[in-house]
Amino acid sequence: MASKAKAKAKPNAPKTKIAIPPPRLDYARLLSDPEATARNVRERAMPLPSDVVAELGRLREQALSLETQLNRTRHEQGLASASLRDTKDKDGKAAAVARARELKEAVQALEREHREVEDTLLRVAGSLPNFSNPAAPIGAEENATTLETFGPERLPASPLRDHVDVADRFGWLDNAASAIATGTSWPFLLGALAQLEHALVGYAVDMAAREGFTPVSPPDVVAVDIAARCGFQPRDGPGEDAPRQTYTIESEGERQLCLTGTAEVPLAALWANRTLGADQMPARVVGVGKAFRAEAGARGADTRGLYRVHQFTKVELFAVTTAEQNRVLDMPTQELGASAARKYDMEAWMPGRGKWGEITSTSNCTDYQARRLHIRYKDAEGTHFAHTLNGTAAAVPRLIVALLENGAKIEDGEVTGVQLPRVLERYWVGNLPEHVEWK
Repeated sequence: MASKAKAKAKPNAPKTKIAIPPPRLDYARLLSDPEATARNVRERAMPLPSDVVAELGRLREQALSLETQLNRTRHEQGLASASLRDTKDKDGKAAAVARARELKEAVQALEREHREVEDTLLRVAGSLPNFSNPAAPIGAEENATTLETFGPERLPASPLRDHVDVADRFGWLDNAASAIATGTSWPFLLGALAQLEHALVGYAVDMAAREGFTPVSPPDVVAVDIAARCGFQPRDGPGEDAPRQTYTIESEGERQLCLTGTAEVPLAALWANRTLGADQMPARVVGVGKAFRAEAGARGADTRGLYRVHQFTKVELFAVTTAEQNRVLDMPTQELGASAARKYDMEAWMPGRGKWGEITSTSNCTDYQARRLHIRYKDAEGTHFAHTLNGTAAAVPRLIVALLENGAKIEDGEVTGVQLPRVLERYWVGNLPEHVEWK
């Protein structure tokens, strides 16, 4: 079954190596009910101008009007060219040449203006988020709907279980080296934590492969354009002064590159500009990559430790499906990324932090990314834009936080060791360090 699933998920190579065409956005849906589109932006608290939907409508009307003028002028140019061929006398010929030249210049001017308006229209429409699923809770994170709570009875909050203190006690973090090498929140994981990272990655990839996901080693650098098409902008909001979300890097050639914020982006690009057969659906891959998050202005109390860092290892699930094959998810509208119509988060209790913490999320992006990346599938009824889903199989640092804080052994008011789930034993690299045991 596993080998069959892998063959099924193998992408078709593009026919030619060309740049991805401009996104094919659904202007009709965006403007069929402008108030609903504007309400969707408001409910998601997107940092966009209040008149963005009205501006979109104005640009769309202007583009359509220019397209009509352009087609009419091209028709007139064709008639003038035919007249030029049929005119015999010298004076008539000169007049026909002048008219043909005039119409050619008019066509070129209209083409330039139409192209500029279309580019602006695409930019404005591209800044809008996906439509939220009608069943998604509205508002901020506190409005999330709890679908299920499971696991052992949660431990009481205790500063003794703080993952930084536990790791420091046994020499598993080196904050001084981090400060010298890069800076705050670029951690060095040593000994048991480095081994735990490998074990978590191995466990997550193995479980995904057993479910039919094809393993992929994606690049950790992508074009800024690809990240934007997936719903990840270099900055959180319009303007150069907005907080930076993505690290851009020095690039050779015309393409601006950035470090990936998640393996979701290169995994989505794996299917860009391709058409899958219906028998290849759903196509599912699992990728291991480094995630880089600038997250300026959004760190607060979580700066300390491993909960929110600038670089971390992440195992990502990605699926290309038909609309009928999508899964059901759930998070409030303000917690949805630009590409997600619905999102389901899983949280773990972290007693050292004294609060719940997100360790994974799964998003249904409908056709938002597929329209921007030209991911299609073909069936008996024709060619359609696919739907995409992505989910975090393992965000390593946060899992480490949860495992350390819940697994810490406390005797006489001191942490004496850490117990880890035995399911990770088969993926452990090297000997089990002192102060670590299986449970």
